[in-house]
Amino acid sequence: MIPNLEFLNLASITYFCIKSKIMQSIRLAEAGDYPRIMEIWKSAVKATHYFLTEEDFNYFQEVIPRDYLPNLEVYLITENDQAEGFAAVAEGNLEMLFIHNDVRGKGFGRTLYEFMKEKTGLTKVDVNEQNPLAIGFYEKMGFRQTGRSEKDGSGKDYPIIHMTL
Repeated sequence: MIPNLEFLNLASITYFCIKSKIMQSIRLAEAGDYPRIMEIWKSAVKATHYFLTEEDFNYFQEVIPRDYLPNLEVYLITENDQAEGFAAVAEGNLEMLFIHNDVRGKGFGRTLYEFMKEKTGLTKVDVNEQNPLAIGFYEKMGFRQTGRSEKDGSGKDYPIIHMTL
């Protein structure tokens, strides 16, 4: 049995976590990672965003790799070299954190969130009101609700809960 080992090196932007002989790492994503990022996004959204219309699902599926990913520093969490989640922060706001549904509940979200918090100093997150699992997750991470908007950042009718550390 390998003892728990964590290594954090923000200079090289690598995070290793060895638990039960499984190696996780976090690295900066590249354009070549976009197809896997979108697979992760689709899996996570289909499992948690039941409220999203098919039209809006298709809209976000198109704009995320075209308009969002190239303009953000996106980090991937991998297990044995397979990307299982991704996250990005802009101006102190956690813009996205998605974990593939096949590994949800196994600590990837917490590990990636903790890395992003340490790396970026994030203090805010906006969460879809219809996603109580995400709201609960962020509350466990120490966030509290500070406001609400009727529409999301794209102007769509998905109420947003604003949360702050």
